[in-house]
Amino acid sequence: MFAWWGKTVVRLRWVVLAAAAALVVVGATWGAGVFGTLSGGGFDDPASESSRARERITAELGSQDTDVLVLYSSPAATVDQPAFRDPVTTTLAALRQRPEVASVTSWYDTQSPALVSGDRHSTYAVVQLRGTEPDEKTEAYEELRPALDAPGVTTEAGGYVPFAYEANHQTEQDLVRAETLSMPVLLVLLIVIFGGLVAAGMPLLVGGLAILGAFIAVRLISAVTDVSVFAINVITLIGLGMAIDYALFVVSRFREELAAGHDTPAAIQRTMMTAGRTVMVSGFTIALALASLLIFPPVFLSSLGIGGVAAVLIAMLGALTVLPAILAVLGPRINALRIPVPWRRRSGRSGSAWARLAHSVMRRPWLYVVGVVAILALFAAPALRMSFGGFDERVLPAGAEPRVVADKLAADFPGSPVGPIEVLVSGAPTAETQGFAAAVGRVPGVTGVQATANRGESTLLSVTYAGEPTGEVAQDAVRAIRDLPEPAGAQVLVGGRTAADLDLLHSLGSRLPWMALIMASATLVLLFLAFGSVLLPIKAVLMNLVSIGASFGVVVWVFQDGHLSGPLGFTSTGFIEPSNPILMLAVLFGLATDYEVFLLSRVREEWDRTGDNTASVAHGLQHTGRIITAAALLLIIVVAGFATGGIVFIKLIGIGMIVAIVVDATLVRALLVPATMRLLGRWNWWSPAPLARLYRRYGINEPAIMGSAAEKEPSLLRNP
Repeated sequence: MFAWWGKTVVRLRWVVLAAAAALVVVGATWGAGVFGTLSGGGFDDPASESSRARERITAELGSQDTDVLVLYSSPAATVDQPAFRDPVTTTLAALRQRPEVASVTSWYDTQSPALVSGDRHSTYAVVQLRGTEPDEKTEAYEELRPALDAPGVTTEAGGYVPFAYEANHQTEQDLVRAETLSMPVLLVLLIVIFGGLVAAGMPLLVGGLAILGAFIAVRLISAVTDVSVFAINVITLIGLGMAIDYALFVVSRFREELAAGHDTPAAIQRTMMTAGRTVMVSGFTIALALASLLIFPPVFLSSLGIGGVAAVLIAMLGALTVLPAILAVLGPRINALRIPVPWRRRSGRSGSAWARLAHSVMRRPWLYVVGVVAILALFAAPALRMSFGGFDERVLPAGAEPRVVADKLAADFPGSPVGPIEVLVSGAPTAETQGFAAAVGRVPGVTGVQATANRGESTLLSVTYAGEPTGEVAQDAVRAIRDLPEPAGAQVLVGGRTAADLDLLHSLGSRLPWMALIMASATLVLLFLAFGSVLLPIKAVLMNLVSIGASFGVVVWVFQDGHLSGPLGFTSTGFIEPSNPILMLAVLFGLATDYEVFLLSRVREEWDRTGDNTASVAHGLQHTGRIITAAALLLIIVVAGFATGGIVFIKLIGIGMIVAIVVDATLVRALLVPATMRLLGRWNWWSPAPLARLYRRYGINEPAIMGSAAEKEPSLLRNP
C-alpha cells in the first residue's frame, strides 16, 4: 500500500500541491473565523447535581448568580463619609441604568455588615449581569468594566465573570508570548538539525498546514456542537509538535535514501514504505489517545480532544501527501542552502555517540534496566499522594485584579457570603423548609443559613462555611447536606462552586478507567498490526505509564507541594485541578507512543532483514536516537512557552510535558526500551499462531526493502 502511495503522490504531485494551496487559503480566511464560533467556560458536567441546581434556580427563582464583585476602598475615608459615599453611590446608581446590568446590591441599600470591612475603609457591591450564557456575561462585563470605577476611590473588580475574563485574556497573552519566544529558537534549531534552510522549512510548512486545516475542521464541528476556545491551545501545540516530528522523520529518511544512491521517485517510494508507514501508525495512535477525551462530559475536555484529533490527523495527512509531493518537486534540492555545522555527525556512523550508546546498552542490559527504573521510581513517588481540588483565583498572577479582590475579601470581610453553598428546596411548605434549613445549620463547618430567594414553594438557601470554597470544610459540608433527608414531598438540589468541584471530580473519576481502556486498547491493537508482536505493545503501554508517572511525580512535587513556586512565579493551592492530569495523560500517552513507534519501526525493519534481535535493536537505536532526541528537543521548545505563562494550570501542563518529553526521549526510549528488548530476545516478535496469521493478512506492513540505505551498512552488533 505505501509503495503504491509513494508512486501515486509522485505522479500527482502538482494536484496535491494545488489542493494544499487551496486548503491554506480557506484555512487562513474562513477557517480563521473559528475564533468567533467558540465558547468560553465549559468546565462543569451538564448532568451533575450542581448544574441541575443552577438551571432549576434560574428557572424557578430567576438568576441568583454573583457575577461581579466590585470592591471600593479608600485609605483616607470610611464608607460613611461623603468623600467615599457620594462617588460610590453615584456610580452604583448609574450602573443600575446600564442595559448589561440586571441588579446591583450594596451596603448603601441593605446596611448588611457583611458588605463592609472591619476597618470600614472598604465595601463591595454585588452586580448581576443580564444573559444566561457565560460568553454573554463575559462580553457584557468587558463593555461594563470602565463604568464600575468611582472617582476618587480605588475600584477593583472580582467574582466569577471577571475571573473567567482575566483567565481567558491571560491565556491568549501566554499563547502569543509562547509563540513569540519559541518560533525564532525553533527555526534556528531546525536549521542546525537539518543543516540547511530548505530542509528546515519543511516542518514549519507542515505545521502551518496542520494548524490551518484543524481550524477548518473545528469550525465545521462547532456548527453542530459546543466547542471551547481552549481547543485552539491544543491545536497550536499538537499541530505544530506533531508536524515537526513527522516532517523530521520523513525528510531524514528521504535524504538517507537519496544518499544511498536512489533517484527521487524511488527515494520517495522507499520513504513512504518506511517513514510513511511509521507516521500513519503514530498518527492514528495519538489521535485515538486524544479521542479518549471525548468521553468526558465537560465541554472543556471534549473540545481539547476535538482540537487535538483534528490537528494530529491533518499533520499526519500533510506528512503523507503534501510533504512527499514537495520532496518530489525538490528532489536533491532538499539539501540546498546548506549551513555547515562543524559538530554535526551522521547518525549512522559506526563511531558516533549513538553507536557507542547502542553498544553499551546491548552489553549491559540489566544494569540499564535496574538503574533507569530506580531513577523513574524516585521521580514518580510523589504522584502517589496527588490530591485534587477545584481551581480558584490563585491560578492567576499575583497582581491580577480578580485575585487581588479575592484575597482582600478573604482577609477583610470574614463574614462575606462569597461562594456560598446553594441549596434549592422545591415543593415544600414554609414550615418544612424552615426545618430543613435548621438541619443544614447544624452541619459541621456551616456558619450560617439564610433564605435569599423564594417563590411559591421554591426556596433558595445560601449556606456559609468556614474556610475557602475549595477547602475540605466546604466539601464536607456539601456532602453532609446532600446526605440529609429531604422534606416530605420535596426535592433538594445542592449547588454552588464547591458542589460543582465535587461533581466534576466524581464525573472525571468515573470515566477515567474508560479513558485508560480506550488508550491502552488502541495502542495494543495498532502496534500489533504494525509490528506483529504481542509483547511489544504491552511493553509500550507500560513504558508510556512509566514516563508519565515520572512527570506526574514532578508536577505534584512542584505545584502541589509548592517547591520552586518562587522562581516559577505561582502560588501553590495544595492540590491539583483534576482536568489537568487527565489532559496530560492523553497528550503524553500519545507522544510517548509516537517515539516508541519511531524506534520500533527501524528495529522491525532491521529484524525483517537480518533476523538478529541484538543487532536489530542496536541498529534501531543508532539510527533513530538522534531523530527522536531532535524531535523531543524541538517539541520542548514548542512547549516551553507554556511553562512561562501566567496561568498556573497552563504553566503546570507546560512543565509536566517538558519533564515527560525529556524522560521519555532519554531514559525510556534511549535506554530502558532497548535494554528490555535486548533481554527479551526473539520473544519481542512472538505472537500465537492465530494472531500471526492475522498480522500476515491484515498487518500494516510492507515487504522488506532490499537494497535500502539500511542494508548498505554493516550491522554493528551480533548476538554474542
